[in-house]
Amino acid sequence: MTKLRVLVVEDSLTVRMYLCELLESDPAFELVGQAEDGKQAIELCLALRPDVISLDMMMPVMTGLAATEYIMAYCPTPILVVSSSVNRGELFRTYEALAAGALDVIEKPMPGQDHWGEHYLAMLKLVAKIKVVTHLRGRRAAQEAPPAAPCAPASPRQAMRLVALGASTGGPSALVEVLGGLPADFPLPLLVVIHIAEPFGHAFVDWLDDHCALDVRLARHGQPLPARGVALAAPGLHLQVRGGKMVCEAGPERLSCRPSVDVLFESVAQEYGAAAAAVLLTGMGQDGARGLLAVRAAGGLTIAQDEASCVVYGMPREAALLNAAQRILPLADIGPALAALAARRAP
Repeated sequence: MTKLRVLVVEDSLTVRMYLCELLESDPAFELVGQAEDGKQAIELCLALRPDVISLDMMMPVMTGLAATEYIMAYCPTPILVVSSSVNRGELFRTYEALAAGALDVIEKPMPGQDHWGEHYLAMLKLVAKIKVVTHLRGRRAAQEAPPAAPCAPASPRQAMRLVALGASTGGPSALVEVLGGLPADFPLPLLVVIHIAEPFGHAFVDWLDDHCALDVRLARHGQPLPARGVALAAPGLHLQVRGGKMVCEAGPERLSCRPSVDVLFESVAQEYGAAAAAVLLTGMGQDGARGLLAVRAAGGLTIAQDEASCVVYGMPREAALLNAAQRILPLADIGPALAALAARRAP
């Protein structure tokens, strides 16, 4: 069996030794190098060409964010960020690293977390399977995209009242691209589910708000649906709409996900039908595919991100296989498509 070659980048000697011991205890991995700062990480990445990098954020000489940006531009490699959820500055750098091409994040180990090591190794294996590309923030031209699925002509009576979006791996950068391109006066509410580790979810709202003209808030149980702006599902809670209000509940996981994109999309289909639009962005797994199909069956507009612009073509692929997406678009075209919906706003 071919071993996964791992580069560990961590300035704390104690944490670095612990991570290295975990890797050396699992025959699936080969520890090929250790670095104490971002500059060393770049040098070792170029020299060793590891399969995956375990990367700290706050380091001397060069931060993990700066290292991520360089590596993804010149030596694209799957990166798992190992970050603290306590330091706000580190949290924001973590989101910037995810937007720059890092694939996922795990909280640094803390006392009493008996299964942290198993989770860390499992995430490394998962991240290492993802094919990464250079310049993930770069936009691909629409003509390079595969042909879109046939889209039924929009009915002149079909007025939009709500947009729902779902994303997972690669979601931070995708959401910034889509939402960041919409004006502050975009006249429809946008509900968002993204799979992100619970310790990092709350600060993600503030980070996304800094990158959008739209007002971004955390969805609150029982609150009326906002007239405009973005409401993000709270970590560990499903987000639904019911009677014009947001419902945030810790129901059973769907496809191992909570919050679940399927749960949001299905409630949107039931409540708004043809007056809803649903967008499924990059992500691993199947979450959101059946929910997107439910929106389409109810007469709503459905969009899936195309393979060429996805970090992970998993969730949108499942939607395409189900014929759930009326439109399959490059990431750069999704924001403009949503902006066009504003002209069909419900009275």
